[in-house]
Amino acid sequence: MSYRVLKLAGGICAVLWLFAAPAGTGFSTAFAQNTDAKPADQQAAAPKEGAKDNGKDSAKDGTKEPQKIDEFAEAQRILNGPAGNPECVWLGRRVVSLLWRDDLDTAFRHLDLYDRFGCPSGHIQVTFRCLVLHANTIDPKAADSLNGRVHACWINPALPPAPPPAASAQSPTTTR
Repeated sequence: MSYRVLKLAGGICAVLWLFAAPAGTGFSTAFAQNTDAKPADQQAAAPKEGAKDNGKDSAKDGTKEPQKIDEFAEAQRILNGPAGNPECVWLGRRVVSLLWRDDLDTAFRHLDLYDRFGCPSGHIQVTFRCLVLHANTIDPKAADSLNGRVHACWINPALPPAPPPAASAQSPTTTR
């Protein structure tokens, strides 16, 4: 009789373990999640408050956004047709920058989006040509140099080519 009781108790323990194991992993993942007492609204606001403490970053972020909006407005004012649309300006400048950095796969994916928005593909070509003609004015170490030149070429692809760098005056040397 004790054999039957032990067998029954073992079976009950096995069944309880089978039901408790999946439920236990659910509890452990729930406890592994965020245990802060802050509501989601306060958690989202916390990083923003931290960014305000750092004066340099907030000043940069505060000036970048209006600058982008001004660039889009300038492009829309100067360019006629869809090449001046903000989505065409943003995607087109991105495509030209990616082409310049030899990231062709990403450039072609962006070019597909550019075409899907009905933006003129010829503008990409003339902008890239302008960028190549002004290659000597781009500082490879400064990202703003490339972005500024791409924007200038996007607005006016017919910019006259940059003059070649001045040759330094050679001092007379003697060979012995």
